[in-house]
Amino acid sequence: MKLTKTEKIEKSKKLAEKLQAAPHLFLTEYQGLKFQELDELRAKLKPLHCRYAVVKNSLVRYALKNAGLDAADAKLLKGPVGLVVSEGEDPVAPAKVLAAFAKQYPFLKVKAGVVSRQWMTPADCQKLATLGSKPELLAALAGALYSAVAQSAGVLQAPLRDMVLVLKSLEQKRQGEAQKN
Repeated sequence: MKLTKTEKIEKSKKLAEKLQAAPHLFLTEYQGLKFQELDELRAKLKPLHCRYAVVKNSLVRYALKNAGLDAADAKLLKGPVGLVVSEGEDPVAPAKVLAAFAKQYPFLKVKAGVVSRQWMTPADCQKLATLGSKPELLAALAGALYSAVAQSAGVLQAPLRDMVLVLKSLEQKRQGEAQKN
């Protein structure tokens, strides 16, 4: 079904609103994937508050422009484009899903990404997928901070502990001498 010009403009505006509200976005090439495989990808992205949609390039171009995200490279919108629009705060989780899915189904290729309104190359998206998720990184930071505090406390307690050990050994030595006499 062909869309009229007003319908295209309206769809473009709605898409622009979604893209402007989304903190993260990934553009993919999906040509060669079957419907069931795309459906499987959508199912994996859904728990992460992400949506995968196939949208006409002209609509994507105008929506990106209206959202203030002009595509850095015109080649991004050549050929069929699938959009992963994330509503979640963690950009790593959808990048990991896309990377794992691309390994399983090589027809899926990440063309680019927008994380916190910054364009990323496919290589940057791949690096993003190797990072830990936000909760994992926060846990690692908490562990590092705890170990730094624990080590400092141990260093501060060492002189007092050593003094107690010296006094204890002196006491044992004197008790040993008193028993000999």
